[in-house]
Amino acid sequence: MTNFDHSLVRFAVWNLAGNTPLDPGRGIGEASEKAENQAKGLALLDADFVTLVEVSPISHITWLASRMKDYGITYNVTIKQQPDSHLHIGYLHKPGIDVSNARFLPDSQGEYRGGRQAFAVDVEIGKKFDATVIGVHLKSGRPAKQQQMRDTQCKVIGDWITNLQGEDGYRRDMIALMGDFNMIPGQDVSNFYHLGGDDVMDFVSCWDLQDRFSHILKKGRANLLDGFAVSRKFSNDYVRGSLRLFPMHWTLDMGREKFRDKVSDHLPFVASFKIF
Repeated sequence: MTNFDHSLVRFAVWNLAGNTPLDPGRGIGEASEKAENQAKGLALLDADFVTLVEVSPISHITWLASRMKDYGITYNVTIKQQPDSHLHIGYLHKPGIDVSNARFLPDSQGEYRGGRQAFAVDVEIGKKFDATVIGVHLKSGRPAKQQQMRDTQCKVIGDWITNLQGEDGYRRDMIALMGDFNMIPGQDVSNFYHLGGDDVMDFVSCWDLQDRFSHILKKGRANLLDGFAVSRKFSNDYVRGSLRLFPMHWTLDMGREKFRDKVSDHLPFVASFKIF
């Protein structure tokens, strides 16, 4: 166990928009304008633990961690190669945060061929903070067919969460679920129902979040596709009301459309947890 010299720890989640459909293996080029802007944005965010979605290529997260050192920020990296996708989920975490037991949730891609599996890690900070963090990147799309495909993913993830709470060693640990849900509150009702397990999760992004958008569309309009949830039990560490959209476009002095083109089509969330 290592020491962490703060009373609060800040968790963030961000979709890097690494998908390049015409050349899936290329992703975000190292030292490109987009990569440099992402590094600067992460430095301004300066969260203690960051869940990154759409990491592509997989080496991009290591490049970002290396670039962070130029901003005076040190991050360790935890990531694994997705079994069937070129879009990865990974974590940046500062020294003093113990991250272990990295594993995929089996079959959590559901019926989506080539889909991303949810990626979980155990996180320990100091003597009192123990959590399992699950990063997800669910199937995109608004039509019923895509929603039904997300249902197959959400059922697997929700059942896994329910079972985890009954396992020895995890019964009193918090569970945090975050990522690109590709789900809109009030629309994808079945997705939220299945993803929450047996009434296990509180989707705090549905009510604590003051800004009701995270995904920037081509014409600058936006909707709330990204999500953040904590378990109903043993989540007293979450500082209620702390979840916020981080206005990275403002911090980088960009409008939404320029940010979408030059950085990402998603904005990050950040939330605070007590570790005392």
